[in-house]
Amino acid sequence: MDPSLEVQRFNELPSVEDFATQIEPRNVPAVFHGCVKAWKACSCWNPSSGGLDYLQERVGSSVVEAMLSKAAPVFYGDLRRHERVPLPFTAFISICKQQMDKTTDGNHVSFVSERNEPEGSKPEERCLLSENASQQLYLAQVPIMNAENEEKVQLESLKEDIQLPAFLETKNLASINLWMNITSSRSSTHYDPHHNLLCMIAGCKKVFLWPPSASPLLYPMPLYGEASNHSSVALENPDFRIHPRAERSTEYSQKVVLYAGDALFIPEGWFHQVDSDDLTIAVNFWWPSIIMSGMSEHMDAYYVRRILRRLVDKEMNQVLQNTCAGVRERRKHTCDRINQHADKPDYELDQKGCNDDLERTNQKEGYDLHELEPDAVHALHNLVSFVHDHVNVERSQFVQSTSAHESVSNVQCEYKKCGTAGFCQLEDDPVANTLWTLEPLTLQNIFLAMILLFSAQLPKNFGGSCTALSFSSRCRSSYEEI
Repeated sequence: MDPSLEVQRFNELPSVEDFATQIEPRNVPAVFHGCVKAWKACSCWNPSSGGLDYLQERVGSSVVEAMLSKAAPVFYGDLRRHERVPLPFTAFISICKQQMDKTTDGNHVSFVSERNEPEGSKPEERCLLSENASQQLYLAQVPIMNAENEEKVQLESLKEDIQLPAFLETKNLASINLWMNITSSRSSTHYDPHHNLLCMIAGCKKVFLWPPSASPLLYPMPLYGEASNHSSVALENPDFRIHPRAERSTEYSQKVVLYAGDALFIPEGWFHQVDSDDLTIAVNFWWPSIIMSGMSEHMDAYYVRRILRRLVDKEMNQVLQNTCAGVRERRKHTCDRINQHADKPDYELDQKGCNDDLERTNQKEGYDLHELEPDAVHALHNLVSFVHDHVNVERSQFVQSTSAHESVSNVQCEYKKCGTAGFCQLEDDPVANTLWTLEPLTLQNIFLAMILLFSAQLPKNFGGSCTALSFSSRCRSSYEEI
């Protein structure tokens, strides 16, 4: 975990200036321990001190939208595994009271009796008051305030018990919401499109956090579908055959435990998964970040291109680093073998000797042309064929000299003349045509194969050991530059 992404911890709420200059711009989570315990809600809503009666009296029979999970006690965000059901707030509070006074019968809990059913409850409401209701129901994101849709607000009367933190007074709040579960539950891993301040009123929550950079490990759902901000990795019994990268996700996660009176700042884009104990109550504030608020719509295409370019560059650099690490040892062996071949007398570089050495090398190093990708094999075949044909045709044009120095000079001059006469433009150069369409990593693998397999064979066709030494040196220098 990058130290700069570690969760910050404070024992008091920050000032408006400190939050605006030191916390929010960093886009890193921050915990404020015991900083909302003075709220009226923390004392009046506490279930252990009559808080459920207070809430029932305060809200009354207002109908709220409850989340009914098909995978309880896990609550996933996609519509396939949950549905939203209307439920009188008094009915939900009744289930909470029954949960507190429950009687255990084996592994099942009996919640329903005639005398406990809310007065005037409808048949469809009574069916929710089953023995599994406490596990299946969750008041998630029930609005206390909603700037975009005031008609959607269901619990506005509770706003008086909440004190807006000073550093949020200048923010353009999108919503304030109530979160309340009956029994222990788990929310699916997801991120929010707004900054989030989660405040604990009662109970305990364990929050697991991942930075946006860990997104590839969490397999977000497709952008074009619903719940696109949720991870597609199952919380229980994840299948790492389907999501192999998810096995490493714990390396980038951080855990925060929140108790009554604590608050957690979760920046936009940070993935989080929440485990809640029995009967927890929390309130959260959402507001848009400065970055998102300042993004003009006509700039979207530019921002997308810039971000994609930065992500692609980062991915390419990572791939190159991994590749270089994988071939670092092979490079050392390659250079040693080239030097060994270059120092041998001419009679040791005959064709049979090269073939025997190549066979032994392949057996020792485990190098096989079949390890190359098809594009690399095809390109390598074309290069070898071209060199073979070109050398046979032009062999008579190379002048042999008794002096090693003159031999190298004459070969280079003659070859330069032939090359200059034969190829005036890159489009007419078969070598260029073969190489310039290849990906960088494929090109690197071809050079590596040429050095490993042909460094002693091809130079012999160009006029002896001195040429071989020159050719081998150039191969080694070129490869080391890569």
